[in-house]
Amino acid sequence: MGEVLSVSRSATHAFSKQTFESIRLLAGLGVEGDAHMGKTVKHRSRVAQNPDQPNLRQVHLIHSELFDELRDAGFQVQPGQLGENITTRGVNLLGLPTGTKLSIGETALIEITGLRNPCAQIENFQTGLLNAVLDRDERGSLVRKAGVMGIVLTGGEVRISDSIRVSLPAKPYRPLERV
Repeated sequence: MGEVLSVSRSATHAFSKQTFESIRLLAGLGVEGDAHMGKTVKHRSRVAQNPDQPNLRQVHLIHSELFDELRDAGFQVQPGQLGENITTRGVNLLGLPTGTKLSIGETALIEITGLRNPCAQIENFQTGLLNAVLDRDERGSLVRKAGVMGIVLTGGEVRISDSIRVSLPAKPYRPLERV
């Protein structure tokens, strides 16, 4: 079991999001008041490709352990600054399979759809940060460490210190891919 360390949202497509005491998740839409809320994709580059595609990026979650790793590498990153809606602790988000469900707080339920693909905006935020959130595994394959994306199955309030419970999907597990 993990916990929520921070919650954030932004009504504009700004890179960083403002932190709050709580956010409200809306089933099938995402974070109330966030620019990425909606049934169809809201990410600008994806809207340009096809504005009718489903929004698999309603909620962005980042593990705070990444911030620890970045701090050790000389970067200063605070919750919300990389555009995430929920900052977690104690859940290996990157190790979860596609379709994992996260129960957060009293009622919220998120299904993990895939990995966030870090973009050049991260490099604009802090020089060298893009390379720091990318890595290579032992086979030389690219590892994206900038969090996971999900959809809201059941809405509800998400607050700092809420517990996060993980429910794995049925096997065989499908590894996370970028969405």
